[in-house]
Amino acid sequence: MSDPMSATPRMPALYLGHGAPPLVDDPVWPGQLARWSADLPKPASILVVSAHWENAPLTIGATTPVPLLYDFYGFPQKYYDVTYPAPGAPELARRVRQLLPGQPIADEPTRGLDHGAYVPLTVMYPKADVPILQISMPSLDSKELLELGKRLAPLRDEGVLIMGSGFMTHGLPFLEDFRPDAVPPAWSKEFDLWSAETLAKGDVDTLVDYKRRAPGVPYAHPTVDHFVPLFVALGASLDGKESPETVIDGYFLGLSKRSVQFD
Repeated sequence: MSDPMSATPRMPALYLGHGAPPLVDDPVWPGQLARWSADLPKPASILVVSAHWENAPLTIGATTPVPLLYDFYGFPQKYYDVTYPAPGAPELARRVRQLLPGQPIADEPTRGLDHGAYVPLTVMYPKADVPILQISMPSLDSKELLELGKRLAPLRDEGVLIMGSGFMTHGLPFLEDFRPDAVPPAWSKEFDLWSAETLAKGDVDTLVDYKRRAPGVPYAHPTVDHFVPLFVALGASLDGKESPETVIDGYFLGLSKRSVQFD
């Protein structure tokens, strides 16, 4: 790890919509992600929490290069031929343990990056030259994930980019139009607007209570796994006191791809 007393730049925490494997073929989205990463200092390493890995206790994935986890089905073969040979991050894994004293932590050394991690990374850091560590979400509880983010926040001063990867709305079962430029359903627009406004206000208590306070939750998030990675990034942002910047907005398949940065 970088010496905290060195000139290592403080890294932001991110929440982004990762998309399915065909994201890389979209005419707009990859350019947005690539411009985002180009505007950031190059991280010493990246810590990823993805919607696609929920496991308790908190589990540390591979710390040496292993094959990717193709956790999807029914796509053309080219998406299963993708590789992303980024270096492992054993030093970052050790720091995670140090920052979570007393918390049960497991290891799964053969688990590669899932598509919630590697799909955006292939666009944002295509050279695969930044060490990556993925950890599981030990819970879907917003308060617990907020606390996890708070405890991991010191990593930002050590050059670590903390990335929560999900999707701002993810009501796939309720979509009727699967064109990329489909008109977003009312529930998708309403939840997206509520999230943007509540984030802008810095109203962490309301965000944490989203199940009761946000409009359209049963449709926007029939399962909440794609929303709650937000709370890891939020928790890592100085106790939620930093105003987030929306870097990517708009819709894909009618789902909100709003992605935010906490500086």
